[in-house]
Amino acid sequence: MKASDLFIKALENEGVEYIFGIPGEENLDFLNSLRHSTIKLVLTRHEQGAGFMAATYGRLTGKPGVCLSTLGPGATNFTTPAAYAQLGAMPMMMITGQKPIKKSKQGRFQIVDIVDLLRPITKYTRQIVNGNNIPSMVREAFRLAMEERPGAVHLELPEDIAAEECTERIFEVVGHRRPDADTLAIQNAVKMIEQAKMPLLLIGAGANRKRTEKALSIFIDKTGIPFFDTQMGKGVVDERHPKFLGTAALSKDDFLHCAISRADLIINVGHDVIEKPPFFMEEGGTKVIHINFFPAEVDEVYFPQLNVIGDIATSIELIGSSIRETGNWDLSYFQRVKDEVELHLSKYSKDIRFPILPQRLVHIIREELTDDGIVTLDNGVYKIWFARNYKCYQHNTLLLDNALATMGAGLPSAILAKLINPDKKVISVCGDGGFMMNSQELETAVRLGLNLVVIILNDSAYGMIKWKQEGMGFDNFGLDYKNPDFVKYAKSYGAKGYRPKSDEDFRKILTKCLHKDGVHVIDLAVDYSLNHSILNILLKEKTCIL
Repeated sequence: MKASDLFIKALENEGVEYIFGIPGEENLDFLNSLRHSTIKLVLTRHEQGAGFMAATYGRLTGKPGVCLSTLGPGATNFTTPAAYAQLGAMPMMMITGQKPIKKSKQGRFQIVDIVDLLRPITKYTRQIVNGNNIPSMVREAFRLAMEERPGAVHLELPEDIAAEECTERIFEVVGHRRPDADTLAIQNAVKMIEQAKMPLLLIGAGANRKRTEKALSIFIDKTGIPFFDTQMGKGVVDERHPKFLGTAALSKDDFLHCAISRADLIINVGHDVIEKPPFFMEEGGTKVIHINFFPAEVDEVYFPQLNVIGDIATSIELIGSSIRETGNWDLSYFQRVKDEVELHLSKYSKDIRFPILPQRLVHIIREELTDDGIVTLDNGVYKIWFARNYKCYQHNTLLLDNALATMGAGLPSAILAKLINPDKKVISVCGDGGFMMNSQELETAVRLGLNLVVIILNDSAYGMIKWKQEGMGFDNFGLDYKNPDFVKYAKSYGAKGYRPKSDEDFRKILTKCLHKDGVHVIDLAVDYSLNHSILNILLKEKTCIL
């Protein structure tokens, strides 16, 4: 069997549905083998877009998304998606081509050591030097990509290896059950929780990856312990739950931090050190139970008193079923904090000024979108308002990046989300800067026949950095630009373009777009001028003596 055929068979064996990417001449054997496969090729307009789609596939399914590029410049374009997947714990496999390795025919033209280049930002990176090794290398790469903590893997297939004859052999996909936590650790956790006076539950990114919603919901309903979440932990438990306090969208000085600072025990479920910390530990301060698949990484601000290591859902079930004594708790303060959070977040949600305020935007999208509708964000200052103000009713319905926090991922992520969830409404929210970094993927969305809404928040500047620049007392410099006519730009790709003139106009257009076929691009003027004043009001109003 030809090695490229064997590679495709190995991918089919892993259940691969799609390969995203841009082939080059070094991939032609692989591409020809793919012609006869059940795997669908999704041709993108940039390798970065392909990588973001593959990573988002991994995020939503738990199985590695696969992307393909040629050698050299094609492969180097995978570096940002590789870091995106690696930091965000999204299983992804990159396949890159290479010149023949047994006999050089072009010197070092276009040759970069991609294996070494990707080593710091992947879990596994190898060059295939013998076609007979392909099945075992694919199996090992997929195993590592999915194993906690998930991430990016890479295989390089040289042109001459792809064409060589080899022996057909496919390795069985063997799953495994994660071990349960140690009994003594469970008992110690129960003891700490029962002896606490003001316990809080924190849901982090790791809990979102493994579908722990049922176990956590039962635990919260039984104990009545209030909970909050991180940005990448949003939606694991329905945020309409009466015990939900809010999302830690800021590192400090939010109303939510009143509750965090008053708690004497934080049950930290699925903590991921990549996310901005929602709290800092201090010697002699709040105690922390770390519940995760792996032990805590200890540093000067995170040193839990107890590690409960094993399958997260099982650990929560065992702890929750064992708790008996709850009379020691006084949780009334947390309800007052919740009321303050709700009151603050409701401000500006009905302010109909135009250009639109980000708080109003979040409010309208939440009202218009179904419970299972998906919003994907690029990276910009609006991400803070979505994290704080947008309530998620189901897991992975707000796809934001609080790990690498790269620009350019919002549109490709939305394309993937719609591709594998054709019956769900999907909205991509991008700043004008981030949108333009991968705007060419509009053609991909149109070609795939997707029904998708893209909202471009237009302030003709790199707004997040301007906000920081202003906050640090610097003069406005170097961050303003001019945008194309986004309505005409959308139409040039075969999409539909809109430019609302008022708050009411925006809502009407959004409602229409959500119920019509095709790709819809909304050029929406946004007003970030109140960002500082809103947060300054928060600092003035916030008091932890409620």
